[in-house]
Amino acid sequence: VDFHGRVHKPMAKVLIKELDPYKLMFIEEPVLSENYEALKELAPLTSIPIALGERLYSRWDFKRILSEGYVDIIQPDVSHAGGITETRKIATMAEAYDVAVALHCPLGPIALAACLQVDAVSYNAFIQEQSLGIHYNESNDLLDYVKNPEVFAYDKGYVTIPQGPGLGIEINEEYVKERAAVGHRWRNPIWRHKDGSFAEW
Repeated sequence: VDFHGRVHKPMAKVLIKELDPYKLMFIEEPVLSENYEALKELAPLTSIPIALGERLYSRWDFKRILSEGYVDIIQPDVSHAGGITETRKIATMAEAYDVAVALHCPLGPIALAACLQVDAVSYNAFIQEQSLGIHYNESNDLLDYVKNPEVFAYDKGYVTIPQGPGLGIEINEEYVKERAAVGHRWRNPIWRHKDGSFAEW
């Protein structure tokens, strides 16, 4: 269950206790990642693993959370956390703390191919997020951007690591140019409270 950092600490406490009997795979971002004090209070309240990290950008951001033992799963994003090399360093650091990795990846085929390569060499990687067929890709399919979409053929939840040169995918450059000329309609929603004030994303 993804709280997406939108829940304040008192409500997160209630929700975590209510969800505990359901033995979820993990609870994602019960509060914002940088809210260390709240994470410290929430972790002892549940046996469900706590995951976070899509909003953290370097191994230094992850170091404190790992060293203080607030989380069971980290979710760095290859596209935001310094690329393949930095994300691999983050995964290795997490392994030293016996923390699992579930790379954040809602972005597209290049990011997914990069994540799969990091997963392949990270002993603590256990699940891979991907956005194929997700709601905000309504005007086209992300696989249209690659000439070899078969590399992302999932079978019963598993996918083979792409084996070709580089990341193992071939970009459909003509289609990229075509879509760039059109643009897209999807925008990040702006969340507001009833009084019109900005609500944290």
